[in-house]
Amino acid sequence: MTPPHSYYPVGVDIPNYVPNEWSTLALVSTFAVTCGIVLTAATTIAKKRNPRITTSELSKVLWFTLCGSIHLILEGYYAVNFATLPGSQHLLAQLWKEYSMSDSRYLTSHAFVMSMESITAWCWGPSSFLLASFIVTDNPFRHPLQIIISTGQLYGDVLYYGTCAFDFLVYGIEYSRPEGYYFYGYFVLLNGFWIVIPCLLIADSVRACGRAFAEVKRMKTAGANGAAKKTS
Repeated sequence: MTPPHSYYPVGVDIPNYVPNEWSTLALVSTFAVTCGIVLTAATTIAKKRNPRITTSELSKVLWFTLCGSIHLILEGYYAVNFATLPGSQHLLAQLWKEYSMSDSRYLTSHAFVMSMESITAWCWGPSSFLLASFIVTDNPFRHPLQIIISTGQLYGDVLYYGTCAFDFLVYGIEYSRPEGYYFYGYFVLLNGFWIVIPCLLIADSVRACGRAFAEVKRMKTAGANGAAKKTS
């Protein structure tokens, strides 16, 4: 018999569900400490590879390194184990069961969530690490890749919010528990980072591409003018 659960909507069927062994505090603390270790390691490596890296560029390296770690490891785990996750006591499974208090679709093998997380894990995970290295080495393909990844992250998050809002507004289905810290803390705040920051990064790369094209145009114009003077 499946133990009772406290996920929403009330009575949602979660086959083989087993309650978490770890407390919320232990899970959140472990996640936060792990993120701190990843960011510290990324800072050390980036400064060693490029001692002159600016604070602005370093912050982008840290963002994409953190994205790569979350996408590839945490979301990759979900993509591979979504069917057995409710009954697992693996640390990553327990993290997902904790987050699912704000969105129970993660425990019901929801088609959109599984598809979205799979694309995020296998596309934006590895490419985020690649982009972090591009920023450190000032690779010329950095801005095109930054636009692609950030647009993909933004698009996925908008669809994530949108499908949830649609089910609530049209069908009255709520996937989050009513406590504010689940809805506003987990669902709104944590996912909101992948709305705000990608928008800023897209704007940053668009401006950089605009400056590059303007410089190429200026050089072509100067070259044409110089050639015209020589022939006159």
